[in-house]
Amino acid sequence: MTDPLLGVDAPPTQTSAEQGGVMQFLARPMIDKTIAVFASAPFVYALYHRLAAGTLDLPRGCAALGQLITIATMVLRRAPQRVTPNPLWWLLAFVATYSSLAWATFAPPGRALIPSALGDGLAILSVAIVIYARLSLGRNIGFVPAQRTIVQSGAYRFVRHPIYSGLFLAWVVLTLHRFSPANVTLLIVICTLYVVKSLVEEGFLRNDPAYAQYLRQVKYRFVPGVV
Repeated sequence: MTDPLLGVDAPPTQTSAEQGGVMQFLARPMIDKTIAVFASAPFVYALYHRLAAGTLDLPRGCAALGQLITIATMVLRRAPQRVTPNPLWWLLAFVATYSSLAWATFAPPGRALIPSALGDGLAILSVAIVIYARLSLGRNIGFVPAQRTIVQSGAYRFVRHPIYSGLFLAWVVLTLHRFSPANVTLLIVICTLYVVKSLVEEGFLRNDPAYAQYLRQVKYRFVPGVV
């Protein structure tokens, strides 16, 4: 089967009855919510330890907080009309989400390329963007490609993936605050994962006429007038 978005042979949605059973199990609302809670717990503990020790700076804290907001509010999400059964897209969502949270929590040291006041201000702005986007999205959040109510108001009037916009800004600030080859590499890898994730999500939804119309109306994915 050919993926209409990527133009390559897409893996079959189910390779066996056993795999289908596993995906149906993971797609149960309480299962992936429970997984999210347990997967986030070590990072929350590490961040709390840094906060208690007075070593949690704003760029690191905001980079982690932006991602934790999306994870924590997932418990309120609306049940999807349909969800991808492709295990590769589930793996992509999991790796992208928790690798970025791990990076924010345990980012290697580096030298600051921008003043602390500027970095702190931009870090706070990144969280504000994520919060605005989350409020705009309401209960229609999901980590894997899924069909829910299409949101075209609030932050989604300007770009198609405003939560990612806020996260990207947080990660850029984190890198500028802790500039090193390792952090630059992690920034590129994680942003690439999220760009691919956005392409997969749009490919899954574009067969919906309402979403296809939304794609025509809102031309930019992350930054209005740029990209």
